[in-house]
Amino acid sequence: MLATTLALFSSIVSFAPILQSSAPGITGSAGAAIAVGLAALGAGIAERGIGAAAVGAVAEDDDMFGRGLIFTVLPETLVILALVTIFVV
Repeated sequence: MLATTLALFSSIVSFAPILQSSAPGITGSAGAAIAVGLAALGAGIAERGIGAAAVGAVAEDDDMFGRGLIFTVLPETLVILALVTIFVV
C-alpha cells in the first residue's frame, strides 16, 4: 500500500511543472480531485472493517443496529467534507 501511495504522489509531482506551464488554473482543480479521491479511498478502507464489525454485532444483538449504522456512516462524512474543497478551490 505504501509503495502504491508513493508511486501516486511521485507521478503527481512529476506532472506539476507541466500543469503549471500549460494552464495555471488547472492545478487547483487537480488538487481538489486528488483530495476527494483519496478521501473516498480512505473512507472505503475504513468502512470495510467497520461494516464487518457492525454486521457481527447486529447478528449477536439486534439492539446494536442503530449504533452500527452510525459507525458505518461516520467515515462517509470525510468524503462530504472533501467535496467542500471543490467549492473552496
